[in-house]
Amino acid sequence: MNPAPAPTSGTGTAAGLGPGSPLLEAGRYIAQSFRLMVGQPSYDTYVAHRQRTHPGEPMMSYEAFFRERQEARYGGGKGRMGRCC
Repeated sequence: MNPAPAPTSGTGTAAGLGPGSPLLEAGRYIAQSFRLMVGQPSYDTYVAHRQRTHPGEPMMSYEAFFRERQEARYGGGKGRMGRCC
């Protein structure tokens, strides 16, 4: 016996999970909080900030951004002593 399909909101998504739904917003907020707790800043946030406050200036690639954030968090490079905390 198959369960009945989930009701839809007219956009082809399950009810309550469409764009802008409170449940989806809460999920994004929780995911962002976890990333910030472990020190993984968002490249998308960086890009939005650079476009808003420094238009026309060069931006780091994702790889350069990740490397720079890792060095800032854990040390190393530029003659600094490596550390974990």
